[in-house]
Amino acid sequence: MTRHAAPTHPTTPNPDNQLVLETSPYLLQHKDNPVNWRAWNDAALKEARDSDKPILLSIGYAACHWCHVMAHESFEDAEIARLMNEKFVNIKIDREERPDLDQIYQQALSLLGQQGGWPLTMFLTPEGKPFWGGTYFPKEPRYGRPGFGDVLNALSDAYHGDKNKVAQNVAGIAEAMQRLSRPQAGDEITPEVMDRIAERLLQEVDLVRGGIGGAPKFPQSSVMTLLWRAYLRNGDGRYREAVALSLTRMIQGGIYDHLGGGLARYATDADWLVPHFEKMLYDNAEFLGLLGEVWIDTGAPLFETRASEIIAWLQREMLAEADAEGHRGFAASLDADSEGVEGKFYVWDEAEIDEVLGAEAPFFKHVYGVSAEGNWEDTNILNRGHQAGLLEPADEKRLMAAREKLLARRAARIRPGWDDKVLCDWNGLMIASLAQASQIFARPDWLRLAEEAFAFIDRNMRDGSGRLKHAWRAGKCAHPATLDDHANLARAALMLYQAGGKAAHLAAARRFVADLDAHYWDPDGGGYFFTADDTGDVIIRTKSANDNATPSGNGTMLEVLARLHHLTGEDAYGARAEQLRRAFAGEIQRNFFPLANFLNGADFELFATDIVIIGTRGEPGTEALLSTLLARSQDHVVLQVVADTSSFPPSHPVAGKTAVNQCATAYVCRRQVCSAPITDAAAFGGALSES
Repeated sequence: MTRHAAPTHPTTPNPDNQLVLETSPYLLQHKDNPVNWRAWNDAALKEARDSDKPILLSIGYAACHWCHVMAHESFEDAEIARLMNEKFVNIKIDREERPDLDQIYQQALSLLGQQGGWPLTMFLTPEGKPFWGGTYFPKEPRYGRPGFGDVLNALSDAYHGDKNKVAQNVAGIAEAMQRLSRPQAGDEITPEVMDRIAERLLQEVDLVRGGIGGAPKFPQSSVMTLLWRAYLRNGDGRYREAVALSLTRMIQGGIYDHLGGGLARYATDADWLVPHFEKMLYDNAEFLGLLGEVWIDTGAPLFETRASEIIAWLQREMLAEADAEGHRGFAASLDADSEGVEGKFYVWDEAEIDEVLGAEAPFFKHVYGVSAEGNWEDTNILNRGHQAGLLEPADEKRLMAAREKLLARRAARIRPGWDDKVLCDWNGLMIASLAQASQIFARPDWLRLAEEAFAFIDRNMRDGSGRLKHAWRAGKCAHPATLDDHANLARAALMLYQAGGKAAHLAAARRFVADLDAHYWDPDGGGYFFTADDTGDVIIRTKSANDNATPSGNGTMLEVLARLHHLTGEDAYGARAEQLRRAFAGEIQRNFFPLANFLNGADFELFATDIVIIGTRGEPGTEALLSTLLARSQDHVVLQVVADTSSFPPSHPVAGKTAVNQCATAYVCRRQVCSAPITDAAAFGGALSES
């Protein structure tokens, strides 16, 4: 991939550009365009209907490099803007603020036979119905793509000159979208089926360089988790090797920021050297959770070090504005570009490293692959891709001191753009991973960080009626919450409950699920719609278990419902989990590749293990049992630590379980069969190890 410096055009405020009224950093990037942009709202749609102009819909996000390129080439160009304003009503959407709309129009583009992505450029009827689209268009014909001006003229002519054909396109896309929102139902998903799927996915792993397939390579945390759970199920070391190799190559490669921590969105090459430099909260959240699980099994110091570095980056660079109580959520992303050039903030010339590090420079350059000629575009991307792990502690101490000096020098550079909006779904992913990591690595400070972010969302991201909103920035919350918002926050609340034992977090998870059941459940076919029943500005309510850039909300809900069933003993949660699984189970016969998170939810439903400890957190006996538990995989654990069981109803899983001789006592329950009470930590470890 060639580093692309976007052209610049002078801009002056455009009084007909309404994006100045928005809070989204992405939309505000376009507020001075000569294009008469509108946000997606009733007024913009009415304008299209009243003028009988088609809608040009442009969807992107603040950290998107090719969104910036198209903006500089076309949206800042006076002639292109004139064509857009004359022939279309132009609407700009931040895909992170409106994932529901993005999902709809990405699906429409796929049905047109094109690869999705961002920027997404769709052409709609005044009613918001798609009839043609694409992604990035250059101003002039290039890369095998038509010039944007030619596209604008052709699509305007098609809309006004051949409305019958446009109507046929609209009807065909609408029918196909309706069909996709009726997934194939099925029956049980057995361990044997999951093993066959894992075996097939293992064939896609690059067993030399790690990851799935060839360039470009994404972390694919849900798929890696699926492979890891196959290893936990059947002990096949091939899965263990594939996942451990993939994680190692990623966190040693250039896709990982070796100075500041954090993983970039993907690598443009097969060796994990050249990242697409944007950093997204959700990628790092998913990856953090997987790192912890694999560390439990391998004990690799590299994995523990990288987990700590990712969280240090989160605390240093990704905490959004605090509320009145001092609680802070997590920001969405960091841009790929600075000064109009992709990666400029992150890459290094050899001479600058020599200047900063002096006598330590030769050692550092050897470890991080730095040379005079560079490894990308005459510059150096720091990487340790040729190393399988860390060096000796004394050498790592030298490297840490060098990194701190370079990080200080880098801090003086012009920083990439920071999208500081707080998104419920992405925060839910990070909160859950932080809660898990706090247990795995015995870091109570990480649990407090997660609890504060959860408190921020719970207190600031609801409307007057108490309904959840999707996004928050600059003191304002906005946009309808989605399935993914509720699902990820419900799972986050359950992970917080497991880590800290606060009843308020369990109650919060139950509320999120109740809201989903009230407004998102499909009473006819089962499963949850992506949008609520009162989200009025979408042309269709999509329903899918497919993963996108983030894990499927329906897949996450399969785990959430199963966890609640185990935690509460309430049959309704188990029955709803079964309905949800059956609603999508037939999809694995069509294409299981995008169903990793759903399959992981089914795996949890099958193999969840209830651990009940009768004791008080903080007391030696209880902590000894917890330490024994946390030394093993947490993927299937449902933990409850209870000091007094007398107030629980008979149907509750902890009812009837008592402490032995006033000692902290553990019970291990699998498939409705519980062990005898255990007070000895070593005996508890033995019970946990039994299959």
